[in-house]
Amino acid sequence: MRKHTNDRLQGTLDLMVLKTVASQGRMHGYAITLRIEQISENVLRLEEGSLYPALHRMTHSGWLKSEWGASENNRRARYYSITAAGRKHLAEEEQNWSQLTDAVARVLRLA
Repeated sequence: MRKHTNDRLQGTLDLMVLKTVASQGRMHGYAITLRIEQISENVLRLEEGSLYPALHRMTHSGWLKSEWGASENNRRARYYSITAAGRKHLAEEEQNWSQLTDAVARVLRLA
């Protein structure tokens, strides 16, 4: 298992965004935010200052691709979809997340 670094929260945001786009299909940033908030029952709230830099970073990394389109209210919006590289990265990060949460659970049970 690889060592988990201090950027785990950033990685968690990437994981949630990639999973959301992979399961829901092409989405604009605000829809991603709403979906994550809905699924988490409003426990997780994404701020624009976190989400949009993450989307840019993931697009730059080749995990997402983006294109302009019209939103539900007919406004211009950037839509994101996951790439093959993004699906591969998502699978790796889901595995890492599972190992991390299992390890934390063991410590909480046995410490």
